[in-house]
Amino acid sequence: MEAQNWLPPRPRMSRAVQTAIWARQAQWLLSQSRRRFGPMFTLEIAYEGKWVIVSDPELVKQVFTGDPGVFHAGEGNDVLRPLLGENSLLVLDEAPHMSQRKLLLPPFHGKRMEGYEATMREIAVREIESWPTGVPYRLRPRMQAMTLEIIIETVFGVHGGDRLDDLRAALRSFLDLLTNPRMLVPMLAIGPDRIRLYPPFRRRVDRVAELILAVVAGRRRAADLAERDDILSLLVAAHHEDGSPMSDVEIHDELLTLLVAGHETTATALSWAVERLIRHPEKLARLREEVEAGEDAYLTATIQETLRLRPVISIVIRRLTEAIELGGYDLPAGVAVVPSIHLVHRDPAIYPEPERFRPERFLEAPPGTYTWIPFGGGVRRCLGAAFAQQEMAIVLRELVARRTITPTDPAPERNFRRAITETPRRNAEVVLG
Repeated sequence: MEAQNWLPPRPRMSRAVQTAIWARQAQWLLSQSRRRFGPMFTLEIAYEGKWVIVSDPELVKQVFTGDPGVFHAGEGNDVLRPLLGENSLLVLDEAPHMSQRKLLLPPFHGKRMEGYEATMREIAVREIESWPTGVPYRLRPRMQAMTLEIIIETVFGVHGGDRLDDLRAALRSFLDLLTNPRMLVPMLAIGPDRIRLYPPFRRRVDRVAELILAVVAGRRRAADLAERDDILSLLVAAHHEDGSPMSDVEIHDELLTLLVAGHETTATALSWAVERLIRHPEKLARLREEVEAGEDAYLTATIQETLRLRPVISIVIRRLTEAIELGGYDLPAGVAVVPSIHLVHRDPAIYPEPERFRPERFLEAPPGTYTWIPFGGGVRRCLGAAFAQQEMAIVLRELVARRTITPTDPAPERNFRRAITETPRRNAEVVLG
């Protein structure tokens, strides 16, 4: 197909209208646009410019395997910069990104991952055993509490004491603000570049920074630093290729990134897994049977199917630094190319009966590199993907082995958009036995 010198088609709505719909019903806007325009179309969102949405796996592959110097993921994530800091892995590109990624990779690799299992299981068992029996109970807030504890113990490596209580409270307050739908109002009103001017945001982010930097300073003075294996200690001991250590600000930004990217998303994914299982009791029964038999295949497939059908994030963004040809269009520099996780995962040509929750599909065929993308792909694939899936497996295994779970309402829970994440509208409300 001969390349065209214009962008793919777009909805006949103003940028303001598209932005308003995106803020509340992002997946609806994606699905409706895909139905009307096909696998490649344009959206315009306030403070983001033009997005070229792609959902064809071949185009997704071109984006994920393209030159990182051309496809800037960090620049595409600029909205996160005032939240996570200038040194966050998510907002860096090219050499600075690779430098930080190399420092963060060891804690999420090989035997280090095995070392986190006992901590994850201990926290999961303690939390699950504390849940009440026989009354309506919303699991998402408790999943948040559980994954926050796991992050604190494995990433920060702090155990007990007032500072832990202060840090937990400050982090929870910060994350509650970020996932509050009303947070979009000031964000859209003043823009992400000036969000630090918003007093509730500034107070919370400054408090979190104060506590994290205090923990970092204390860890630098620790006599047993070389013997510790938590992620904070590994970062304090890490050095750049030129031999220089990571600065306190670098460590702060990466710790906050791990928390925001790994804690909230995993809690939401776990909530969706339970929400789907209890509305398919035959799937829940099979999972329980296989867990009790010590088998993991169906558990893994359940996690994969949950992340396919209910991805926590709907898109990933790459900002173009130079013009490219993609899908028959000449795209100019400055445009964002946006693979849609939601649309790829709902493509009936890839996943027959895509709306059905059917873990068996991943027993029949493993996830494809460019057709199952809840963690993105290429050199920017989520560093904590294995950590998140291990955490989900441990929590679900302990939950189905220890408790019975039934829905309070037979109707499925619809999506509820919280900032950029898609959560169960009733917070995965269940009755436990």
